[in-house]
Amino acid sequence: MTKGSDEYFEADSPRRDSNDDLESPFIPVFRTKSSRPNRSIWTLCIVLAGVSLLGVGALLFAKPLRYRNAQDAPVYTGIIDSQSYVQGPPTQSFRDNLRNDTKYITSWVSAGWTNDVMTYGNLIYLALITGRVPIIAKFIPSHVDGRTAPFAFGEVFDIPRLSQTIGSPVLEWHEVKDSESQVLDDLGCWNIWESVQTDVHDARGSHSLNLLKLDISWTRTPDWVKLTAPEIKDNHASFWSLASLGFPETRSRYLESTNYPSPEHQVSLLPDDQVLCFDYLYYIGAQNSFEWEMDYSPAWRFVGQHMHWNASLERLADEHARRAMNVPAGEPTPPYISIHMRHGDFRGLCNELPLDQCFASLPVIARRVSEVQEELRTQKGIEVTQVIMTSDERDPEWWSGVREMGWTWVDYATERTEEVYGKWYPVFLDAVIQSNGAGFVGTHGSTMTTVARRRVESWHGGPTRVVRWGWPGADDH
Repeated sequence: MTKGSDEYFEADSPRRDSNDDLESPFIPVFRTKSSRPNRSIWTLCIVLAGVSLLGVGALLFAKPLRYRNAQDAPVYTGIIDSQSYVQGPPTQSFRDNLRNDTKYITSWVSAGWTNDVMTYGNLIYLALITGRVPIIAKFIPSHVDGRTAPFAFGEVFDIPRLSQTIGSPVLEWHEVKDSESQVLDDLGCWNIWESVQTDVHDARGSHSLNLLKLDISWTRTPDWVKLTAPEIKDNHASFWSLASLGFPETRSRYLESTNYPSPEHQVSLLPDDQVLCFDYLYYIGAQNSFEWEMDYSPAWRFVGQHMHWNASLERLADEHARRAMNVPAGEPTPPYISIHMRHGDFRGLCNELPLDQCFASLPVIARRVSEVQEELRTQKGIEVTQVIMTSDERDPEWWSGVREMGWTWVDYATERTEEVYGKWYPVFLDAVIQSNGAGFVGTHGSTMTTVARRRVESWHGGPTRVVRWGWPGADDH
């Protein structure tokens, strides 16, 4: 198997070369039998106070969806008002809207959507430990048509709820700078990418910089930001190494690092003190690489699990899931087991191995589903018979096999989801549906599976399993 980057977390697994999680759900071309219409310096005590709300959150959201209505999610009225951390409405130049008594932090995305969600989780956690206000840019399309418009973070995630729970404001770039502005702003930022790579001599780019009209002068971070030893080929930097660059003493000692003039104005700027910025924050850890896969992950514990869905997106996913399960109007959404089987680009990791020997078969997946059903039955007293499949598989015969298992899926073609809501939505809805399973079964190595598994465990206290693949009998146990 090919060795590579961000999709796999264990040494005995196949690895991939791409930096992106480019997965998107497949829309089957045939129909199921049923017909359906279809976020000043914050002190540590403030952060800890926000985290203390975890207990309450666990009580509210540890139940399968059948015991709560998606429309009954608590309403957060913005006790932490993000707008008080800017001068006013968005301005032509972002700096005109910054408060002199506030420090900020930002970064940008350049991978697949799930990886970008994790990147923003890392950014917000870094904001907490540096006492800064994070500024979040829009998601940019990578798994969907590149002509698709960017999508605001706050239209996917509930920012007031997130801000209140973590005890920190969260700003979006369009709240700071006018999205239609043609002013090209100069900004000095830290370049992590060059410090953690052996064969790269530039910062990691992002189309977000073009959209935000930012002309960046990059300064290479010191080599000691790398999480692992220099001789280890790994792209990760350390949270606290990067955080130290946001404080005066460490920052002042490393301002003479390699600096590159900005591409348009050709100005060389020191890393900005008011707006601490880094090129790319996906590959960041406290102790190990790919930490979102680990139960102690600080980015997940203090930020990620509090990134709940925007209420309207949650409702829309519930409506799609109900139609997939043929739930009559007026009846509660029943508990279901969600499955995420990623095949699409993973085919390239099978090399010469036939796909039916590389990917786990449906009976193997069913065995994992049965384990989850049994755990729900014995530990929660819940009998769960509904199973919803999400996958990028394109083989109609495979989907026929899914139907024969008695499982269902959301038929986005019949729902006309892309046509009505836009091309982002099938991926968003798949993620919400996965997260709301009473239990979950996923694909080993996929970051989409990793985050879905974490959500089901944290939000619903649900059992999860991950199916191994890559060689015959990979998931034998």
